Amino acid sequence: MSLRELQALAGEIRAFLVSSVRETGGHLASNLGVVELTIALHYCFDSPGDKIVWDVGHQCYVHKLLTGRGAGFKTLRARGGMSGFPKASESPHDAFNTGHASTSVSAALGLAAARDLAGEGGAVIAVIGDGAMSGGLAFEALNCAGRAGTNLIVILNDNQMSISKSAGALTNYLNDLRTRRTYLSAKRGLSRLLEKTPLVGGLLAGAASGFKNFMKQMLVPPTVFDDYGFNYIGPADGHDLRRLISVLERVKGMKGPILLHVHTKKGKGCPEAELDPERFHSVNQKSNDTEEISEVREWNTYSDVFGWQITRLAEKNGRIAAITAAMPASVGLSGFRERFPDRFFDVGIAEGHAVTFAAGLAKGGFIPVVAVYSTFLQRGYDQILHDAAISNLHVVFAVDRAGISGGDGETHQGLYDLAYLSHIPNMVVMTPKNRWEFADMLEFALEHPAPTAIRYPRGAAGGIFKEARAPVELGRAEVIESGRDIILIFAGDMAETAAAVSERLKKDGRSPALVNIRFIKPVDGELVRSLAEYRYVFTLETAAGSGGLGSIIAREGLCGGFLKNAEFYSFALPDEFVPQGTRSEAMKEYGLDADGVYRRIREIMEKTL
Repeated sequence: MSLRELQALAGEIRAFLVSSVRETGGHLASNLGVVELTIALHYCFDSPGDKIVWDVGHQCYVHKLLTGRGAGFKTLRARGGMSGFPKASESPHDAFNTGHASTSVSAALGLAAARDLAGEGGAVIAVIGDGAMSGGLAFEALNCAGRAGTNLIVILNDNQMSISKSAGALTNYLNDLRTRRTYLSAKRGLSRLLEKTPLVGGLLAGAASGFKNFMKQMLVPPTVFDDYGFNYIGPADGHDLRRLISVLERVKGMKGPILLHVHTKKGKGCPEAELDPERFHSVNQKSNDTEEISEVREWNTYSDVFGWQITRLAEKNGRIAAITAAMPASVGLSGFRERFPDRFFDVGIAEGHAVTFAAGLAKGGFIPVVAVYSTFLQRGYDQILHDAAISNLHVVFAVDRAGISGGDGETHQGLYDLAYLSHIPNMVVMTPKNRWEFADMLEFALEHPAPTAIRYPRGAAGGIFKEARAPVELGRAEVIESGRDIILIFAGDMAETAAAVSERLKKDGRSPALVNIRFIKPVDGELVRSLAEYRYVFTLETAAGSGGLGSIIAREGLCGGFLKNAEFYSFALPDEFVPQGTRSEAMKEYGLDADGVYRRIREIMEKTL
């Protein structure tokens, strides 16, 4: 295609994305920002022979369009449809599965090493945003890549954003590079001038060569990426197709590790997204009304409840601090940030650092609250154990998006937090049944002097069992209804399912007990001992079955001899990765909706009559 045709294509792609993503939901602003960059990559390189690794991957929609998957956008992020992230099983053009940040350089370096060992050719390109570059894994990979010296291209897509505005010293550093408008031209001019300087043989030639390098460093100081062993090029305008193609064609012929710094605008081409790229990072399905997107509805979601309650409690207690890993609005901390800027910390996409930083704050006498998605807290597991729990420090973890998260699929399902938190000594793990209990649990966590996690789901903070609001006491479950023969023990967002199943069992003439577990750890010992009174014991949770509520109840009950006469069954997610789709679709497929749970309970009881 000609340059004019490529530019027209960029406009067509933007129009398609705005229309399609507004219909299906998905990541909008991030994809609008990489249209020209993606076109230039596919113009200059030959995928899938040349491998492109997209960091996080939420900006891969243009890549998918250009690799023949336009029809798939009708099913984007839907059950059985096209993934919103790169997926190797979907296309050979997706060189590596991604979904979390800061992984691309490591993966690309591995692909490059495999290429070299196999004696093959082809380029390997990692496309990483400045937000993802704030993660430590990215710099671990840069350190190894610079030392390895293999042919590798890293494209730093610098838009000053992750989901929220990028934070940290790296952001300031990249901004300095961007504002040095004469940097690239000066570097080129100096290089051409010095290359023309004749070298006279022997010692004089060596001295002259050293003088050249000295002059380059004096007049054009190296970047941090040069110091890491990369040949730094940039910054380049990421929306100038002519310039991008020219630079990429030059980069193709260069040897060793290259870092191309590209400056783009998140949300480019969509006025609303350009003005507010944070809000338009991801849009909901069929959400054409910008007011609907921007409206803040207090008490609507669990994230809203968290933000309201933590801000209210911080008014009373000056030792409460809040920490986010580049997602203040997403986790409900925008209000806290505005009210208490000195006690608000955005550490960038660096969850491990967030945890240890919080441990340091706690050691210094503050009460830090780390608000993070369940799937991202996994990245700080060792720090939770090593830095917070061993020292029994008062760090509170607000574990958002726990359970089935929806359209983002396998990489974003919050199914493993109960397993990886509940086996850590000193940890307290809670899960609320509704908005009021969540507010109470947060207040309890801020008073209980130990590492404490509250896991809660995405979306609306339900009001079921509003009348049941017993005080939150360490390790005490809440008996909502007493019963005989059958006991239903549910965790958090399984409250509505448990309530519906209980009502059906009552209509069958049964008398089920209904218990809100509240504390996954420590589990209620009195409740466990009472299991000896029941013929049927059922647990319900939206978490991985291995290591969750069911596993804990089974272990405690069997070891204590309280389940020896009971039929026990755990309703949880199976030992497999849960694909994208709505929560209701997943609940139905895995038998965790009211119909599925009730049907399975009836089957168990009929077999054991």
